[in-house]
Amino acid sequence: MGQGLSKLIMQKETLDDLPPFLCPTGFRVMTFQHGDERNWEDLIRHSFTRDVKFSDKIGDVVPLYSDRLLFLCKGDQPVATATAWETASHSWYLHMVGVLPEYSGRGLGFAASLAALHKMREEGGGTAYLETDDFRLPAIQIYRKLGFTPVHMDESHTGRWERILQQLSPSV
Repeated sequence: MGQGLSKLIMQKETLDDLPPFLCPTGFRVMTFQHGDERNWEDLIRHSFTRDVKFSDKIGDVVPLYSDRLLFLCKGDQPVATATAWETASHSWYLHMVGVLPEYSGRGLGFAASLAALHKMREEGGGTAYLETDDFRLPAIQIYRKLGFTPVHMDESHTGRWERILQQLSPSV
């Protein structure tokens, strides 16, 4: 599945039930600092296998809310990222979760996402949502473990979610 399909939406109804955040051993959480635009772009390029400009996805909002763009770092190298994004309508959005391929399978996507969800809750968020693609099965599995559930926003979503959830069985 690919181009032309609408993004899939998932929602977490409450942030009150988050498990405690435990940073994976050997890593540390860092927040965005001036000059990290390139680090973010490099991480996302390798994670998503496509170029994404920081200014297009994050833009000028981060300097005001740099503590909401999180990195998991090995030493000084960012190896995973997630953003706790507050929309103009004051909804919370788990945005641009990525892990360098050589670090995948180590729980870093889960940890970065959970850290961002904790940040949302600290900032007063009660629920969260995200957008994803059909082929991002490992990410969807992580989101389900975090309590996100599919939202059917257009007529194609029901069938697409049925196929995805069948592929991910047994359910979490």
